[in-house]
Amino acid sequence: MSSHHVLRSLACTILFAIVGWSAHAEGTFDIPAGAHFNKQKLERVGDYLRDQVAQGKIPGAILLIQQHGVPVYHEFFGVRDVVTGAPMTDDTIFRLFSMTKPITSVVAMMLIDDGKLSLDDPVAKYIPSFAKVQVGVERKNEDGTKAFDLVPPNRPPTVFDLMTQTSGITYGFYGDSLVRKAYAAANIYAGDFDNAEFAERIAKLPLANQPGALWQYGHSTDILGRIMEIVSGKSLLGVEREKLLDPLGMNDTAFYVTDPAKRTLIAKAMPSDSDFRVGFESDADKPMKWESGGGGMVSTMHDMARFAQMVLDGGKFGGKQYLSPKAYEQMTTDHVGPGSGVERDYYYFPGDGFGFGLGFGVRTDAGHAKPPPPGSLGELKWDGASGCYFVVDRKQDMFFVLLEQTPSERQRIQPAVKKLIYEALEN
Repeated sequence: MSSHHVLRSLACTILFAIVGWSAHAEGTFDIPAGAHFNKQKLERVGDYLRDQVAQGKIPGAILLIQQHGVPVYHEFFGVRDVVTGAPMTDDTIFRLFSMTKPITSVVAMMLIDDGKLSLDDPVAKYIPSFAKVQVGVERKNEDGTKAFDLVPPNRPPTVFDLMTQTSGITYGFYGDSLVRKAYAAANIYAGDFDNAEFAERIAKLPLANQPGALWQYGHSTDILGRIMEIVSGKSLLGVEREKLLDPLGMNDTAFYVTDPAKRTLIAKAMPSDSDFRVGFESDADKPMKWESGGGGMVSTMHDMARFAQMVLDGGKFGGKQYLSPKAYEQMTTDHVGPGSGVERDYYYFPGDGFGFGLGFGVRTDAGHAKPPPPGSLGELKWDGASGCYFVVDRKQDMFFVLLEQTPSERQRIQPAVKKLIYEALEN
């Protein structure tokens, strides 16, 4: 890590400490450490999710809350497929979409620990075509129409930029900027392509902003996945299995369900709610060459619980250290807050009160809402287009994982579930 990144990390850590010292618990925000769960109040969470199933909003869900290494709430709701009526079980397989990003990011940091790559490495060191990438800068013509000019980047995009979603690489399925429209028009998902071909397609497109200037959600983690293939000499699934999935016991986490006997375990969204709106169509049981490190994995509650516990415990699980203390600190420190030089726009998906580390949203302050949304300073989180969602609260030695398949209801259900969980915490 360069001196610039060290100073940035130090500044953010100091700011976080100041905020932490000055913050006071308010409602369900930053409850004093040592809280425990009131089991009667936890039933309200179940009542809420059962009601969502009864109303036909979601087919079903699984919720696990674990504190001090022990499950305190583990319930199943509804069915995994309304057509077959098959029940939710711990071996039900869910599409994670963007909840893949933290998994890929952890393995990338393990490779950094191994000296295989560095946060400061330019992307072009591994994918030479990125040496020619340019930035699309919008302008307004005299007749009121918009166009963009291509200008050189102020500096090359780096691995650090990929991991903080500040590389300028975006998605083409949200927003109306001209660069995003260029992504949508480029047909980047055509055919049966692999990670190498996909990286070349992205390299031909303009960056949506100067590297390091704006938090911009996009295919950054997919490009990171290609770099991981190059430095390891393995497929992305191969290196993730070797470094993390197999040792951690995440046996059902992969990019596709290739075992015919397990296809009936795949959770399905409501038939009327099956458009995940991510720019392309795919199915968990129809393998492609593309292994999307940013959004392609499937997993189970058994596997995600092990991953979340490892993150909660500082990068270790079952006596094995997966992340060095330095790597863990880098991952869980906000790198996009005040003093970082990173701007935020309308599409800042970590949300109010959150910064971003290396693959996780990081809670840094109460935010602007009154009362503040629930949670703790320093909590880690991420979710995906399917509705899968996890929160790691190191202050309360607790995590929860919500698995569901509901692209249209997730933004309503996730905060409601989190609020009910924190309302059940008592000191």
